[in-house]
Amino acid sequence: MYEQQVLRRFFGGTVENCFVFADTLGPAKILHVYEPSIGLRGILVVDNVACGPSIGGLRMAEDVSVEECFRLARAMTLKNAAAGLPHGGGKSVLFGDPRMEKARKETLIRAFAKALRTEEDYIFGPDMGTDEECMAWVRDEIGRSVGLPEEIGGIPLDKIGVTGWGLLKATEVALEHGGFPLKGARVVVQGFGAVGRNAARFLTDAGAVLVGAADSQGAIHDPEGIEVSALIQLKEEGRSVSDHPRGERLDRDAVIGLPCDVWIPAARPDVVDASNVDRLRARLVVQGANIPFTAEAERALHARNVLVVPDFIANAGGVICAAMELRGATETAALQAIEEKVRRNTRIVLETARARAITPRQAAVELAEARVRKAMGLRRYSLFSCAPGYL
Repeated sequence: MYEQQVLRRFFGGTVENCFVFADTLGPAKILHVYEPSIGLRGILVVDNVACGPSIGGLRMAEDVSVEECFRLARAMTLKNAAAGLPHGGGKSVLFGDPRMEKARKETLIRAFAKALRTEEDYIFGPDMGTDEECMAWVRDEIGRSVGLPEEIGGIPLDKIGVTGWGLLKATEVALEHGGFPLKGARVVVQGFGAVGRNAARFLTDAGAVLVGAADSQGAIHDPEGIEVSALIQLKEEGRSVSDHPRGERLDRDAVIGLPCDVWIPAARPDVVDASNVDRLRARLVVQGANIPFTAEAERALHARNVLVVPDFIANAGGVICAAMELRGATETAALQAIEEKVRRNTRIVLETARARAITPRQAAVELAEARVRKAMGLRRYSLFSCAPGYL
């Protein structure tokens, strides 16, 4: 009873809610970490490791939850399988403001990693609220992380912009189906962090025009075009994109209704749902964030003939690069692999969706699940087994 009270107080909901997500794929385990002496609260979800040890980011935010962690872990299972990586899906979350004092953040991340030191079927990676330095702390504690600084053998994911690079490649393929060119296409980016800013940079370098952007503090809109480098400079100064001197300043949520050709969500989950999907005025959505739309929103857009490239197909660049870093690949090889895998999977998913008159997400899930289930059939235990090499 005491343990249930602790879980309700610190993780929300009921203990039973932790298990309503289970299906034949997973999750294999859900672990809660709580250390009151330092204010540490965290969750790890290892979803499925049939393809290999799971790779998934460590997310830090004040409003994370068991449900969000599971949904992100499942997205990683599908993402890694769709990309053909020898890894399963997992995710971890820490409760806290990622902008907290660096020393305190380091203490929490190191303690969380140490608490999970024996969970060898989970490999840490960076996510919202964490970065390469955070992964260096994890590696120092337990020797098990990817997305490391280049000084200690990593491929600098954010500096290169590998997820944004993959989004460019997914967009290029999607536009072959969308019937309009990338050159001159109007782009709106919701979330101008590492993923959003690099996606904007690559797309505009290829000829697109950024007409809108948003971050946690506000949004900016200019139908004549916004200089991406100026927005990046503002973010590096700790300011908002809405501080840009040209264009119309807007509330951050107004970005959903900005008219454009390509809309890229690159922030938190469920930013578009049944309540606001009718406001979206785009011809193509390429999902840079994980689970940014609800299922209802995606179905509504499909009914309106708005093409949506699902998250775990479009934004797989980061984990592809991380998996290659783990094996000692070069930066050039990683970028080539991202281009090859993202282009191929985007094409397969969109062609399947069109041929069978289903949503791209349905096609993507079927593709990924088929690969996971085949891997499960090759294992001695299908769900709750450890990663290869640990039996």
